[in-house]
Amino acid sequence: MWSRRQWGRLCALGVAAAAMPALRAQLVPANGAASAATPRPGATRLVIAVDNRSSFCYLPLTIAERLGYFVREGLDVELREFPDATQSLLAMQGGAVHALSGPYASTIALQARGQSLQSFVLQGRAPLVVVGVSLDTMGHYRGVADLRGRRVGVMSSSSASHRVASLVLGKAGLRATDVQYVPLANAAAAVQAFRRGDLDAISYTDPTVTQLEQLGTLKVVADTRSTRGTAEVFGGPFPSACLCAPGSFLAQYPKATQAMADAMVHALKWLQTAGPSDIIKTVPERYFQGDRSLYLAAFQRVREAWTVDGLMPETGPATAARMLAQFEEPGSLQRVDLAQTFTNDFARKAKARFRA
Repeated sequence: MWSRRQWGRLCALGVAAAAMPALRAQLVPANGAASAATPRPGATRLVIAVDNRSSFCYLPLTIAERLGYFVREGLDVELREFPDATQSLLAMQGGAVHALSGPYASTIALQARGQSLQSFVLQGRAPLVVVGVSLDTMGHYRGVADLRGRRVGVMSSSSASHRVASLVLGKAGLRATDVQYVPLANAAAAVQAFRRGDLDAISYTDPTVTQLEQLGTLKVVADTRSTRGTAEVFGGPFPSACLCAPGSFLAQYPKATQAMADAMVHALKWLQTAGPSDIIKTVPERYFQGDRSLYLAAFQRVREAWTVDGLMPETGPATAARMLAQFEEPGSLQRVDLAQTFTNDFARKAKARFRA
């Protein structure tokens, strides 16, 4: 998620970027390999933007690349990683990439600002954020209201972890000014701050949360790694990571879009039965951050969060819109047509093909 200032910068720069044809990626035959397998001659070259590629929420994208599923569909896909979600979205708007692996909620927020973006494969049905309290500094903890005046660690201001924390605290009657939010630059800093007692609570993702659980220093109070926990926080199914592109791209290149959807649904199906040895052989070593056992433990905790077939749940868009409404200007989402923020057409065909 982004702040209003970031959205303003994004929309302004998006207009400027559209005027730079030199940045526009083209659907042209590939000249070289862009994935684990070698693309066939004449394969359609596509560039997909993603930020924080090693995050669990985007693991299906990595699996599709590493197992050669894109290549099997006649694609030569380059996964281009950007420093943050704002820059990856800007790259797509400017024509530097064709599609984006990012949060579904961005399709709603962009439409509210007069720009079109459609999800065509849903990767995640839970945001994978956990809110927990410190067993060291909050030994007296009885409920979320006890966090009044306390320090809460988040990944960054206006991030998904910040917003999940705000929702959880808000249900207990706490406002943003009732706690001190502490941005944590990276997972290592988060673990160190929590263990030192610099934080009373934390809202973070895995494998950091699993590590703190294993250390016996964290009590989980809200868990969106599961569909049940997600429904408790958001009031229904919450679509998270998705593969999306401008509606004009989907209309102009339906075959390429279907090929991406097929590869992604194939990857989602693989993840449903993948075991530890499969993960070790397939996932890049850098994702483990030097601790395979921790990564595998976290993998088991989050695997329910991925969709089984890439389809958008019926009430998912409305749930995401309700969440956004709490952070946007009043009435700003009234003109959004949720039906135009996603399509299940491509994922539905892929589901039938792979029996997902």
